[in-house]
Amino acid sequence: MTNKKHERRGLGRGLSALMSDVVVDNTPKQDGVSQTRNEQSIPIEKIKPNPDQPRRDFPEQDLDDLASSIREKGVIQPLILRKKQDKTSGYEIVAGERRWRAAQLAQLHEVPAIIRDYTDTEVLEIAIIENIQRADLNPVEEAAGYQQLMERFGHTQEKLATALGKSRSHIANLMRLLQLPDEILAMLRDGKLTTGHARALITTDNPVELARIVVKKGLSVRETERLAKAPKAKLAKVTLKPSEKDADTRALEGDLAANLGMKVSVNHTSGKENGKLTISYKNLEQLDDLCRILTAMPQDGPK
Repeated sequence: MTNKKHERRGLGRGLSALMSDVVVDNTPKQDGVSQTRNEQSIPIEKIKPNPDQPRRDFPEQDLDDLASSIREKGVIQPLILRKKQDKTSGYEIVAGERRWRAAQLAQLHEVPAIIRDYTDTEVLEIAIIENIQRADLNPVEEAAGYQQLMERFGHTQEKLATALGKSRSHIANLMRLLQLPDEILAMLRDGKLTTGHARALITTDNPVELARIVVKKGLSVRETERLAKAPKAKLAKVTLKPSEKDADTRALEGDLAANLGMKVSVNHTSGKENGKLTISYKNLEQLDDLCRILTAMPQDGPK
């Protein structure tokens, strides 16, 4: 009974106390290494990641950049570790998995660390807060972290909002995203949809179908909201105002049209580097002219 009450109390010792160990240390450095009290050098092979880590995606480019920095300056901020709970030798990461991964890429044999005696509740709290403070969790990871705190440890949205400095509506809206199908959550993780897009799809009867349309057409959040409100029977007939092309794109279309004597349309995929170039000819004579122009171009390929 006592243990159950302990699990459902407030946020452990208090997040401000927990996070005092993992905030960035601005004290003077010596030889590129933070002189944090109780810091130790731990062999990297004795360290294992936290299985409850809310962050699942570690972009390769970001890790490569951090590894380059570590090769030059070392690991400036120590990892926070605890003894493994399965009684075997070694340590489990409380905070700093990204640094640990990058240190391996940098081929370090040891990393600076602080060893703390944290409970499972405190470990999960710290892992979530550390990631949220860095503001680089995708919305699905952040929502999953909140859900873990609520389901496993009995925290309420109100307590989380107070402790994390977030509004209750922010936490509630993020957690609602987890109601969406896995395919849409994958789009969110990959950045193909924003939180605003996803929120507009939550109450629809066919969210996956609509999400595919949104991604394919590159619709804005407002256009997605209009699409979500359209009756299903009229979905195929919904006409959406196309995004207005910028001045540079219109100028390029004009220049190409003037040179070719044909209508030219340039449609750039929003947020990406690819797109579609369409040339319209009025008759076969124009088609012949276009073919001559294209076949007369140099065949050496890109330089």
